[in-house]
Amino acid sequence: MAKVKTSFFCSNCGAQSPKWVGKCSQCGEWNTYVEEVIQREDEKKFTWKSSNGKTSAPPTPKLLADIREEDAVRIDTSDKELNRVLGGGLVAGSVVLIGGEPGIGKSTLTLQIAMKMKNTKILFISGEESAGQLNMRANRIGKMNKDLFILTETNTQNIFSQIENMKPALVIVDSIQTLYSNNIESTPGSISQIRECAGEFQRFAKETNTPVILIGHITKDGMLAGPKILEHMVDTVLQFEGDRNHIYRILRTTKNRFGSTAEMGIYEMKNDGLREVNNPSEILISQRDDHLSGIAIAAAVEGLRPMLIETQALVSCAVYGTPQRSSTGFDLRRLNMLLAVLEKRMGMHFGTQDVFLNIAGGIRVEDPAIDLAIVGALISSFQDLPLKNNVCFAGEVGLSGEIRAVTRIDQRIAEADKLGFEKIFISTYAEKGLDKSQFKIEVKTVSKVQELVTLLF
Repeated sequence: MAKVKTSFFCSNCGAQSPKWVGKCSQCGEWNTYVEEVIQREDEKKFTWKSSNGKTSAPPTPKLLADIREEDAVRIDTSDKELNRVLGGGLVAGSVVLIGGEPGIGKSTLTLQIAMKMKNTKILFISGEESAGQLNMRANRIGKMNKDLFILTETNTQNIFSQIENMKPALVIVDSIQTLYSNNIESTPGSISQIRECAGEFQRFAKETNTPVILIGHITKDGMLAGPKILEHMVDTVLQFEGDRNHIYRILRTTKNRFGSTAEMGIYEMKNDGLREVNNPSEILISQRDDHLSGIAIAAAVEGLRPMLIETQALVSCAVYGTPQRSSTGFDLRRLNMLLAVLEKRMGMHFGTQDVFLNIAGGIRVEDPAIDLAIVGALISSFQDLPLKNNVCFAGEVGLSGEIRAVTRIDQRIAEADKLGFEKIFISTYAEKGLDKSQFKIEVKTVSKVQELVTLLF
């Protein structure tokens, strides 16, 4: 009988140690090492075979100039939002990891994608739901795909045996934390099992040129569960996020070897599944008839997509000794910086005021171009003077109170013009090379926050 081998793994970064240590030498975290049973048996390793039953030969080096572009062809997922986030579609042989909170819609999204891709043989591997439960979800979504196969299995050896017989064009795994391999004698969901199972799917994807989509759980801190090496092994990491109190879901890219990491896809959760939102500006701007103070519209850009976002600010007298500062969807430290600029340059005493800031729609924005809109909303709420509904802003605010130019200002102006806005405030330094005659909207330029207050009020 083979001797059982144990080792210690860091639950934060996945580092391995032969004995328990208090502080991880790789990530510096304390008390993160856990003991797991490992026993590697080379005779149980799975080997990929070609169609004639022989083991595939190892790859040989190729000249970069001899590699054709068709080798990295994109696969259309029939989902415009997912295609945008991936950079144009799935790349053959790539491994995509989708993470998100429980109940956010990860399984619904992947099942919906599998049902949309017609004339593509897809294998959906479920380790969490039974075939009957998946059938109920599929009936609710509709649009059945006759080439979609369901496999409820958690043993990777059995899974790869079915894959070898079936030869699918796309493999979806829900989820990677539920699988286990016979090569590792530890419980499913452990660090060593997640690393081994993900490694097997990575080797399968690269050697057979088949794309694989993995669904991953997240921890209470919002990080993907398992070792940090899991994110390094895959080609693309997508974060599916949203608020349970909102119907909109955001699909963000945190890593993409084949495209930009600044793209964002928006979905609307409905009874029959997720609906793609092609024009996010209409849902991120609330429809209102009354002129209310503290509301300003910002022309932001996420990746290659311009959109208009509503910023809401509330400034009121502090009841307690220490004023409150609260921000939803925006960096709290940057809000404090903007308040300091207004207090220093404009003489507005926010030190005795409670300040609350909210980005409408439940999304989080990191574009610095919304600084000017936030400043306008703060001043409007502080003086209790509403802004006009047909005015929007695009500019970054510096520490000296200057309005800096932002990138792709022409696309921001065009988006505001398309939605019927009559006036947009931009930086004076962004006026160079800008042809105002091609827009119907009035473009106003400002260089300091003092000029903005004069023009607005």
